[in-house]
Amino acid sequence: MSRPLVITDCDEVLLHMVRHFRDWLDEAHDVDFSLEGNVFVQAMRRRGSDDAMSEEEVWDLLGGFFDTEMGRQTPIAGSIDAIAELQREADVVVLTNLVDKRNEARTRQLRDLGITVPVYTNQGPKGGALSRIIAEFGPSRAVFIDDIAQHHASAAENVPHIHRLHFCGEPAIAPHITCAYVAGHADARIDNWSEALPWLLETLHGEP
Repeated sequence: MSRPLVITDCDEVLLHMVRHFRDWLDEAHDVDFSLEGNVFVQAMRRRGSDDAMSEEEVWDLLGGFFDTEMGRQTPIAGSIDAIAELQREADVVVLTNLVDKRNEARTRQLRDLGITVPVYTNQGPKGGALSRIIAEFGPSRAVFIDDIAQHHASAAENVPHIHRLHFCGEPAIAPHITCAYVAGHADARIDNWSEALPWLLETLHGEP
């Protein structure tokens, strides 16, 4: 009989990212990054300028961070133990929006922190990738965890039977992001692992 499946995002779910990205921008690029409000786009200013940076500049800097600075990233409180507990009950994979050439680095980064899981890289909305992963595993039931509301909307459209948890473990941005639960695209919104783990275990073993 197939096992349940947990498909989880990485940044702001398993690992802190934006706080370390902010520090790197400050130290290496003289860029101020406000964690409040819109993340990335329109949140970054070159020091001494009031003009927002272009989207191309933002994505170039983000790519540079993942090329050289992933070692800065620290775990969200409770994430490593929670994944270990979930792996006793279900298959667990990571679905992360990085370009494919960074798959190996992300896999190694997580393994070095104590999370050994298959990693799937993706660009854009995640519904299509979720469909493919579910087809590959054929789980008895599945749960998707992500910090971005757009991906929950995509999941709801492409794989409506998947259970969806909106989780953002970065307190500086959690109050400001669009909530997928409020929008009707997630089954719950929980931003800490002490509460998320019991919900996930109950959902994995609940009635279809």
